Amino acid sequence: MNILSSTPTPRYELHCHLDGSVRPGTVADLAREQGIVLNRPVEELVVAPANCDSLTTFLTYIDTPLQVLQTPDALTRAARELVEDWDADGVVHGEVRFAPQLHGREGMTLDEAVQAVAEGLAAGRETTSVRTGLLLCCLRHQNPDESLAVAETALRQREHVAGLDLAGDEKRFTARSHRAAFDLAHAGGLPCTAHAGEAAGPESMWEAIDILGVRRIGHGVRCTTDPALLDRLRADRIALEMCPTSNVQTGAVPTLAEHPAARLLADGLPVTISTDTRTTSATNLNREFDALRHSAGWHADQEALAQKNAARAVFAAPSEPSTA
Repeated sequence: MNILSSTPTPRYELHCHLDGSVRPGTVADLAREQGIVLNRPVEELVVAPANCDSLTTFLTYIDTPLQVLQTPDALTRAARELVEDWDADGVVHGEVRFAPQLHGREGMTLDEAVQAVAEGLAAGRETTSVRTGLLLCCLRHQNPDESLAVAETALRQREHVAGLDLAGDEKRFTARSHRAAFDLAHAGGLPCTAHAGEAAGPESMWEAIDILGVRRIGHGVRCTTDPALLDRLRADRIALEMCPTSNVQTGAVPTLAEHPAARLLADGLPVTISTDTRTTSATNLNREFDALRHSAGWHADQEALAQKNAARAVFAAPSEPSTA
């Protein structure tokens, strides 16, 4: 499967998960090297169907990549190859996020995991013109101390880390219990984003804004029913990291034609477009914009505005100054 575009154009990607963006061939290679037996063809294990019954089902397609990303070398390779894939896709600034606490099954520490990904991003930058950013994810279902440890790691690794994220099950777990981690990030000058308004409604986005103090929101497709929330997003220029293909796969949006990105963009909200998971969703940024053109009637002016919004919303580590 070749998910790279043959005609790349300049793009900004703000919302991309490393574990969902590992090349299928790389997953197979790493499994073979590590003695892990795959019980099905690799693409059946890592590429989700066009319509999953839930976000929970969608996330099961990341289990195998996570299984093989438990060594520093594996993380470094995956990160380097992602930068190469961004370059082939015409991405000029790419931000990748991952949860380092999920990569310790063989004893790798949080700092070692971050350093391994940073090494891969640096190697990718050496052979491409892509600028990169790295975000660390706290997870809603984990306890506050685990999130605090991720935030502390982010600040220790501030040279490499551009931001902090909160991911996970919005329906079952609130953002409130992770406030201490985000307060620490803010105190250290680290910008923040959070997944919200994907599986849960506007209330999850209000929590992300008022409790976590985020500058961006991952997905945010369920904001359309709350006029006060729309006003707040517009007034504070809180960027929405929307991922159309993934939003349909997880059931957050019924179809691409019904995706709210175009309407929100026209309403003055800082909508951006990303892939979420390049492998799990079998996509790239050019495919996302192609799909919006063909299914949602997008035109060149909308694409240009979404890219302008993304350029303004980038997070940058000290070693990676903003391109905005």
